[in-house]
Amino acid sequence: MNFLEWMAVLGILLLILALASAYLRWLPVTTSLIYLGFGLLIGKLGIGLWEMDFLLIAGWMEHLTEVVVLVSLFVSGLKLRMPLGHPAWRSTYVLAGPVMLACIAGVALFCHYLLGLNWGLAVLTGAILAPTDPVLASLVQVNNSRDSDHVRYGLSGEAGFNDGTAFPFVVFGLLLIEQDNLALGWVGDWALHRLIWAVPAGLLFGYLLGKLIGKLAIFLRSRHADTSMSPNDSLALALIALAYVGAELIGAWGFLAVFAAGLGLRRAEVSVARRSETPSEELIAHAVPHVVEGGMTPRELPLESDRIAEPKVAAGVMMGDILTFGGQLERSLEVLLVTMLGVLVSVHWDWRAVPLALALFVLIRPLSVWLLMPRRYLDRAQLMTVGWFGIRGIGSLYYLSYAVTHGLLPEEAEQVIRLVIPVVALSILFHGLSTQPLLRYYERSRGQTSTSPP
Repeated sequence: MNFLEWMAVLGILLLILALASAYLRWLPVTTSLIYLGFGLLIGKLGIGLWEMDFLLIAGWMEHLTEVVVLVSLFVSGLKLRMPLGHPAWRSTYVLAGPVMLACIAGVALFCHYLLGLNWGLAVLTGAILAPTDPVLASLVQVNNSRDSDHVRYGLSGEAGFNDGTAFPFVVFGLLLIEQDNLALGWVGDWALHRLIWAVPAGLLFGYLLGKLIGKLAIFLRSRHADTSMSPNDSLALALIALAYVGAELIGAWGFLAVFAAGLGLRRAEVSVARRSETPSEELIAHAVPHVVEGGMTPRELPLESDRIAEPKVAAGVMMGDILTFGGQLERSLEVLLVTMLGVLVSVHWDWRAVPLALALFVLIRPLSVWLLMPRRYLDRAQLMTVGWFGIRGIGSLYYLSYAVTHGLLPEEAEQVIRLVIPVVALSILFHGLSTQPLLRYYERSRGQTSTSPP
């Protein structure tokens, strides 16, 4: 399939989605499932319009998925407005730490003892499938600046944190394959540089950078009454790039730095709005047709200079602009990558991935949450909800691409590819079918208003 044919296929899909959006929003499935189905339709299992081998595209796939994950991590951090000490954060720390480690161990044990993989490949597969996805999990994330629901907040924070905290274990798996033993020297070096330094350094660097640039941007916006043409999309891209590059230069994890930069930028907005009970986005709602996490961007309707001169309003304009830009960019790239996943799964299907997926979704993830999450953080219904919504997606595709391009032999890479790609596709299928019904049930049980169509 050449470039023109691919552009035609992508254009047709986007046109269908645009024209049929009024109908698609009422379907009890996520849009990701529609993209996956379209990929299957044009792939080997469908009309055979496009076939591709992951080994041949892993190089550029690594960079494409990396960009998507970086944007999603930044937007995820930007959505989380509560202070880091707020009770809503507590479940996040458990999910991104002990629960993720338990999932890596569970998948590794399954792959080694039941699927016959050596320990290196088993650990690598577990680390690749460990992170939940910030791109595909948007429906179960926080939906406005006042949302402190412990389920949505925990899942949102987990998706942001563990896309970075899983990276050291991907590297560990690759080292284990290369060394073929657990020598004390290299394990200690890995722990020192990849965990003890890289994780906190990435978080601290990104947070401080985001907060500093956020305060500077808000000050300049309000000082000069910058209204209709504020380049907030450029600000977002610049902050993502600087956080990522800066973290890599000091030996920290870039993914964590980008997520923390989103958190820091949001804290800058909170700091100027602290004297008001109303979030700064809502202060401009009367002047701008703006939904907090989406909809029209604030700059589409100019504000009066005396209003934008208020730091709280300037911060609201900036937040709304960046959130809308990030959401649009996420959705566009999601269409491309999930469609490609549908094509890839028809080439790299392995029936062994079915029991692995069922074990991860139904046993390993729920049991890890149930056993490791303190009951004072989440009640029984919340534990069951969080245990199910461990959505795998673009983050796993990035780690898979990284592993393939960093030392795996072709036969080793093929084993991992034939497990990871089907598991991610099955996650989109199972979670895509269950997300909206389960969320509506959960919201009704908590007396909340559903944000999805009835």
